[in-house]
This record gives sequence, C-alpha cells and structure tokens, in this order.
Amino acid sequence: MFTHSGQPIPQLGLGTFGSDNYTADQIAAAVIGAAEVGYRHFDCASIYANEPEVGEALRAVTESGIAREDLWVTSKVWNNMHGEVEASCEQSLRDLKLDYLDLFLVHWPFPNHHAQGVDVNSRDPHAVPYDHNAYMATWAQTERLVERGLVRHIGTSNMTVHKLKPLLRDAAIRPAAAQLELHPHFQQKANFEYLVENGIQPIGYSPIGSPSRPERDRTPDDSVDIEDPVIVAAAERLGVHPAVVCVLWQVQLGSIPIPFSVKRPQYAGMLRAVHELRLTPEEMTAISGIDRNCRLIKGHVFLWEGAKDWTDLWDDEP
Repeated sequence: MFTHSGQPIPQLGLGTFGSDNYTADQIAAAVIGAAEVGYRHFDCASIYANEPEVGEALRAVTESGIAREDLWVTSKVWNNMHGEVEASCEQSLRDLKLDYLDLFLVHWPFPNHHAQGVDVNSRDPHAVPYDHNAYMATWAQTERLVERGLVRHIGTSNMTVHKLKPLLRDAAIRPAAAQLELHPHFQQKANFEYLVENGIQPIGYSPIGSPSRPERDRTPDDSVDIEDPVIVAAAERLGVHPAVVCVLWQVQLGSIPIPFSVKRPQYAGMLRAVHELRLTPEEMTAISGIDRNCRLIKGHVFLWEGAKDWTDLWDDEP
C-alpha cells in the first residue's frame, strides 16, 4: 500500500486505543511484542492517554535495531485542540520520543469535547455542528506541520463524503489517508469508493466490529461481525478465528486495518494470516453482501444541544 506521494504504508497496523480495558503499560508492552513479530505500523492518538508509555516502547523498538524509517507511526489531534494543532503535535512528538510522525490526523471533524466517563446522553454546552470554515482553519494548521517537517503526511478521520468534497476543493495539501470505521457489517461503500477514486488511502478502525468498545458506544441494535455465518464459514475453511477473516477482507479490499490487541498470539496470528492466507473471490463476494450499515462508533457524546440524534453527526447517513 502506498500514499499518493509513493511512500509505502505497512498493510496491517496495531491500534493502541484500549484504555477502557488495559493499562498504558500493557499497551506499550504490546507495541514491543508486535514489533518483535514483524509489525511496523502503530496507530496512536493523544486522547488515548498512553503516548508517553508507547513512546518508551517505540524507543525500545528502535534501540533493538529496527530503523525509524521502517516504522509508520500515526497520531491525532483531539477535539479540544483544533485551535492549537501545532502544540498538540509537538506534545505527541515529545511523548512518542520521535522527531517526526508519518501521519497526523484530525481525529474528529468538529471541536466537540466531552468529559471523561460521560454517558451517551451527555451534551457539552460548547458543542457545535460541523462547520467547513472552522475545519479548514484546523486543516491549515496540519499543513504547517508538513511544511515544518514535523509530519510526513496529513489526513482525516471520521469524515463523510459530504465533508470531504469541500476539503479536497480548498486544501493546499490533500489528505494522504483517511481513517474510517470499517468492518463487514459496516462497509461504507460510497465513502470507501470516494477515497480510492481520489487517491486517499483508507485505514479502517474497528475492523473486527470492536468487541471491546466502551459501553457508551453500545446500543441494542448493534450486530456482531464475528458471529455472522458468512464470516464463520470462511474462518472454518481457513482454520482461523472469525476476527482474522474480518481483517483479511479489509486488506484484500485495499484498506489498511488497525486492530487492537495486547495478546501476542492474537496480534502475531493476525500478521501471519495477512501474509499467508487469502479469501476466495466467492468469499469476498459473499462478505460484500452482509453489510448491515451498522455503525458501532456513533459519536453520541459529540452531539450539540438541539441535535436530533447521533445520525446528525454523519450527514451521509440515510
């Protein structure tokens, strides 16, 4: 996989968001272990509250003999720092013990923050709907990071086609990659195709349906990808866990999945499968038919006063 500048991106990354269930030290240990088994792509963010520990792990990785140039490290600016993007990036670089980031993302497209541990009905009084001009002011700050040499590429996260179109029209530096929720029960086909058509590399989070996501992101209508009969059948043929099938599907689709795990057999097995196994064309076709439009990370806590419901955050949703 390559960015529009031609730089290769490892086709499987390790996510580091797991603070609801694991300590920062456990996640840092997973980064070291993942590098030992062959991972070179690590997805981080300031809001994950573990970048200092992950930074120590990355330092250990490079001191073990793995060149910094062989790593791909991503971080993100959180919603409450949209007006101070450069300061956010500089802090992430200090925490991660790095001179530059390979990719820096605007984590969410609006500056709506929320207190830690709030429930889905919480509404911050300062939350606002999406505003393109405000977003472009934030984007311009990420462009300065490229100009300063602090980041190699910039990108988006949690955007829709409706929001991406004016960004591509107005940006001086186009996004190299876009993170989006992507798994067999939520395939975002229009969004995915738009990214590919415009030379933006899709990076899929929650690739196995985020079974350990926070309680605030759960609703009674959520489906479970790894229990789908189509996924289970492919897993049985390959002799792997259904989670592996979800990751293989995304890789073969042309996306870069970033699953999270702190368990060495899981993340090592996932990487091995990506290198050694393939779904058949018939299985890929079957998986394309099980899309349920089931968004799991709905973003309830980012809503503003007067919003109808979480679908107001996602203007491409029906």
